[in-house]
Amino acid sequence: MGYKTVLDRQEHREPLLAILHAVVHDPNLSRDGLLHVLKTYPKDGRGLFSKNELIQAYRQFAGSDGLPPFDPGVVERLRMKPIRTMSGVTPVTVLTKPFPCPGECIFCPNDIRMPKSYLSNEPGAQRAEQNGFDPYLQTYSRLRALYETGHPTDKIEVIILGGTWSFYPESYQIWFVKRIFDALHDFGGGIDRTAEVEEALRASSQFHPARERPAESVDGTRLERTYNQVVQAIYRDEMRRSREEAGAIARGARARGPVDEYATWDELEAAHHENESAACRCVGLVIETRPDHISAEEVLRIRRLGATKVQIGFQSLSDEVLRLNHRGHTVEATRQAVRLLRGAGFKIHAHWMPNLYGSSPEGDVEDYRRMFADPAFRPDELKIYPCSLIDSAELMQYYADGRWRPYTHAELLDVLTACFRHTPEYCRLTRVVRDIPSTDIVAGDLTTNFRQVVDEALRQRGERSPDIRAREIRRTRVTPDQLRLDEQRYASSIGDEVFLQFITPDRRIAGFLRLSLPRETPIIPELDGAAMIREVHVYGQALAIGEDAPGKPQHMGLGRAMIERAAAIAAAEGYRRMAVISSVGTRAYYRMRGFYDGALYQFRDV
Repeated sequence: MGYKTVLDRQEHREPLLAILHAVVHDPNLSRDGLLHVLKTYPKDGRGLFSKNELIQAYRQFAGSDGLPPFDPGVVERLRMKPIRTMSGVTPVTVLTKPFPCPGECIFCPNDIRMPKSYLSNEPGAQRAEQNGFDPYLQTYSRLRALYETGHPTDKIEVIILGGTWSFYPESYQIWFVKRIFDALHDFGGGIDRTAEVEEALRASSQFHPARERPAESVDGTRLERTYNQVVQAIYRDEMRRSREEAGAIARGARARGPVDEYATWDELEAAHHENESAACRCVGLVIETRPDHISAEEVLRIRRLGATKVQIGFQSLSDEVLRLNHRGHTVEATRQAVRLLRGAGFKIHAHWMPNLYGSSPEGDVEDYRRMFADPAFRPDELKIYPCSLIDSAELMQYYADGRWRPYTHAELLDVLTACFRHTPEYCRLTRVVRDIPSTDIVAGDLTTNFRQVVDEALRQRGERSPDIRAREIRRTRVTPDQLRLDEQRYASSIGDEVFLQFITPDRRIAGFLRLSLPRETPIIPELDGAAMIREVHVYGQALAIGEDAPGKPQHMGLGRAMIERAAAIAAAEGYRRMAVISSVGTRAYYRMRGFYDGALYQFRDV
């Protein structure tokens, strides 16, 4: 679906080899130096070879024509956008299809071509639409793009976005996740079924990009019809077809095709088992949902799917602000959702929105402080999404009559600077300001690099954000004697949390572990009497499984050391065993660390 023409590397062999020799024999080649080399050996006598073309050529020619055997360090020097995998894993984001949403938030975009809250001009949404929202195609094409630009593709964090995951039918959820795993396995095994899937999608799905795009839209200034009403009208036949075909397959009435939205729990569990030793492993699975759709049953379901992290929309911790914005739930629902998720070991990735209708800069700062002062919240990760005005959102009416206005740049900078300053070391600020194209924003600040703006404001005051992302060690080479194990303990709604981190003298972070010490009866019986490792993460550029890289944190034994310390803490606290909410692709790793398999978790006696 729109793939670029593959370069004939044999035809361009001579200039490619000249460039690669220059890169291989000069480990300190600068960006400007590389540009000079590229200009010296142009493509077709005029253009420049892209970095992904150089990487593919290096993979083919290494060990021949005077080039030394393949060296991952050369790929690292050529890699495009190395920041994508600098946090230790390779993220792959996929979107669910347009579908009704239980929310009626006045700030939410109503783009009927997308799942609720997403815009068709956002980069990830564009990739999803180009692949017909099919999970296999989205996953496979993204893996291919990452591989071609030099990123490792063996340790993948799968991030499922789009509307409210918990509102989609269970059968769709199982199928969607199963097909992601199918793509991982095919890509890792060198099998390409994308043409088959695309043809099936073209023949049967309204979401195929060759089909005419919906002409209807939602006008936020009038809202004659809601997002749900328009989506149900436009995609009624698609939804009916999906239900009928899934039913026919379940009854054995017809064979299953590659885009039929049907899979069983047994099939998904078999895919999980295969992934434990696959070449392309899922080391994290993330879904996003609303607080009022988290229940004990839902927690169990998403765990069975293999999820390890939940993105959850707090938006505000003020009942009045939630009410004014028609959020549809209370702060108490958020408290209960966090308690259930934390009790089951999930990483909690919150979304929070300043500049909502009914709030103020002062109110937002107080709201943010409350998020970390109150043990009922204290998320592990956080996205800060200042409210932006989109023309399809109901908020347009509030803007038109003066009830709401966007913060000025100075007001927003003051709010975000205060937020950064009050973020604890155990939290990671994964995103600041949503990646919405400026052409979609009717009113509001258009600064896209607000994180850097805030970082600079703090630097001028002699400060820096204490959050994890600001402290990641990234490309810095370290030795074990430069690191020390730091421990921080804080209260949660179910007990205590211990945050272990390997840090440098200036508190740069090389790895961390989240240990939960619950004091209440768990909702999942197999967790009774167990402390819980909720996350183990070692930073630095993602390395391939088995790849050796001296001086890089991922191969210094930091994970093992933190696990042993966590076991000692758990034993001292009186726990008889320790559980870990492992991803299917990390089960083998934990077995080597003394853990044995349970039904949904892995365990180790302490």
